[in-house]
Amino acid sequence: MNLLAAEEATNPLIPNLAEMVVGGFAFLVVLFFVGRLLVPRIQKTLADRVDAIEGGLKRASDAQEEAQRALQQYKDQLAEARHEASRLREEAREQGAQIKAELREEAQAEARRLVEAAHAQIEADRQQAFAQLRNEIGRLSVDLATRIVGESLEDEARRRRTVDRFLEELESSNAAVR
Repeated sequence: MNLLAAEEATNPLIPNLAEMVVGGFAFLVVLFFVGRLLVPRIQKTLADRVDAIEGGLKRASDAQEEAQRALQQYKDQLAEARHEASRLREEAREQGAQIKAELREEAQAEARRLVEAAHAQIEADRQQAFAQLRNEIGRLSVDLATRIVGESLEDEARRRRTVDRFLEELESSNAAVR
């Protein structure tokens, strides 16, 4: 029964005073150690992390702003390049149209020159043919007149007058027919 009495004497719900004093002292030592040494280090580490995070966020924000500025600058340069390309295309079209007009003008001038040269050549050929025809008609006329008249028309002045008179009559008869 002594055992039972000894067990009854120590109530498990009520702690031992010596354990409480030692536990309290150990708690105060740990609290002092944690409060003086660990809490400032933890706070410093947390402050460093906050600064690093806020600095990272600031750097990220700055980098994002810089990227936005670079993007806007790129867009501006792209728009300017497109505008320049459009202007160059328009200039090329205008120059093409101008070159085309100049070539057309040169071709028309060359065609006019060729036509004029052809007309001049035709006129020269016509004049030459007319002169040859006149000589041939004159010779034939003289031969015919010599046969008809029976006298020689060897005299040059006489022959010319006869040929001119014959051609005038021929031209007036052609004019009357037309």
